[in-house]
Amino acid sequence: MNQPALSAFIWSVADLLRGDYKQSEYGKVILPFTVLRRLDCVLEATKPAVLAELAKRQKLGVNPEPFLLRATGDLKFFNTSPLDMKKLVGDADHIKENLYAYIQAFSADVRDIFECFDFYVQIERLAKAGLLYQVTQRFAQVDLHPKAVGNTQMGAVFEELIRKFAEISNETAGEHFTPREVIRLMVDLLFIEDSDVLSQPGVVRTLYDPTGGTGGMLSVAAEYLAQLNPKARLTLFGQELNPESYAICKADMLIRGQDISHIVLGNTLSDDGLLGKLFDYMLSNPPFGVEWKKIEKAIRDEYQKLGYSGRFGPGLPRVSDGSLLFLLHLLSKMRPAKDGGSRFAIVLNGSPLFTGGAGSGESEIRRYVLENDLVEAIIGLPTDMFYNTGIATYVWVLSNRKPAARKGKLQLIDASGFWQKMRKSLGAKRKEMNEAHIADVTRLFGGFVEADWVTLLDSQGKAVGTQVVPVGTPLPAAPAGGKLKKAPLSRIFRNQDFGYRSITVERPLRHGDGRVLLGDKGKQKGKPQPDAALRDTENVPLSEDVQSYFEREVKPHAPDAWIDPDKTKVGYEIPFNRHFYVFEPPRPLAVIDAELQQVTGRILTLIEGLSA
Repeated sequence: MNQPALSAFIWSVADLLRGDYKQSEYGKVILPFTVLRRLDCVLEATKPAVLAELAKRQKLGVNPEPFLLRATGDLKFFNTSPLDMKKLVGDADHIKENLYAYIQAFSADVRDIFECFDFYVQIERLAKAGLLYQVTQRFAQVDLHPKAVGNTQMGAVFEELIRKFAEISNETAGEHFTPREVIRLMVDLLFIEDSDVLSQPGVVRTLYDPTGGTGGMLSVAAEYLAQLNPKARLTLFGQELNPESYAICKADMLIRGQDISHIVLGNTLSDDGLLGKLFDYMLSNPPFGVEWKKIEKAIRDEYQKLGYSGRFGPGLPRVSDGSLLFLLHLLSKMRPAKDGGSRFAIVLNGSPLFTGGAGSGESEIRRYVLENDLVEAIIGLPTDMFYNTGIATYVWVLSNRKPAARKGKLQLIDASGFWQKMRKSLGAKRKEMNEAHIADVTRLFGGFVEADWVTLLDSQGKAVGTQVVPVGTPLPAAPAGGKLKKAPLSRIFRNQDFGYRSITVERPLRHGDGRVLLGDKGKQKGKPQPDAALRDTENVPLSEDVQSYFEREVKPHAPDAWIDPDKTKVGYEIPFNRHFYVFEPPRPLAVIDAELQQVTGRILTLIEGLSA
């Protein structure tokens, strides 16, 4: 069954619920029933062996659990009931009691999943409405075995359902999952430099997502590595705040044979559920621009009491946006470089690049990651890529084991032009990256080269093709009668290029007659007193001598000015767009006038037609 057909089938269950449930409540029924049927199908083949093993061990009076797990093969869960969903619908009069018994017969990890869904409340409600049998019967008819519906396809179905329910209830779908092509790009960026190591037989690595959602990032990463090296093992870890998303993630990890004790429910920032754990790789798409006021006390307590021994030593961002807190959290989960180090990719909006002046929490966090040479690259994505927002987003790639060529450097890639229009918009998502786009961006990152985006224009100025051209290589030939349009695509900078000193420029306070007011006490005695109304600040690049800058840029305009050295601060910002902006001169006035005359003529013709 393909994904659209499966989504339509599952969504059709909403027709049964209409009237007894509000639209915003459909997910409370559809999501857990989808998970239940998925697990039911997965266990179907091993059910006879499990029941036989159960009877055998009960006769011997021993704990059957380890033997039942062995009977399920690679799976780490089981169900000891002789019932399944098809048998449940064979007894309409006792559907509620039998469904309860069936769910209770699952192993403890699965029961926890349905408790997170608050499923028992929905069973009772459906039974009272006379709908329980119909809903169960509908789901018993669909085949959700992994051979019929792959894990990737099933994950996409869950994400589509969550998005629809979120839209209906006016919630934020983007808090739950990330578009699959964005995940694929992040995974490619994460593994590209380690492909040789990861292809070795028997390699074992760990991957962590602190904002796990439905497990999309973990799943895509696992599938990527399985394709690269079937003998490699990637152990997955995650934490998720939303109980429903957590339940889906946990079910997905169960089916994949992962240890689901590694998937934790709770707030990653205020209650780290994997305290002390370090990982080889990490991925995250934290919520954009979400305030952290509710957990402010816990965060500030850790910051003040633990400092750099905790997660937030470099600084705290403003309460209105906690994105950088997740970046700091991931930094704390990196293995030391001597133990092999780590690499992670995180999606952030534009504000972490530049928000906050010198000395602010945001600037200090940027200063920490750049001065410690932790940022490999920042990739600007196309707008309109996410389901709940059309804003610009960026993938940051950080590592404490940079290749030699990247030492002391940061690569910026403007991938905002790598997209195609979607056939049908999904919420705010109108664009998508195809395989070729992902491959091009990954090559730019893996090759660590500067490159330009060259557009071929015909004689009418219409784009007829594009090429990625490494800087220093010959440009393609322009079309006959046409020309080329070049824009920066990949640029490499030194880390210190993003640093600056914020200097405070003072000017003297004067008497009414223009005389400079001098201090008469302490260290200020005999010195000009500063006029707060004339005080100004200047940002001087770290690569430039402060005094030379002052003499050149300030003194000619304010000969009586001086620098207060006690107020100088070091700041860092990454003005991404400035490095990729291409000035386009305005069209000649004659051309604009001719177009205006044509438009005016058409308007006059229309008016005359109306008058007639």
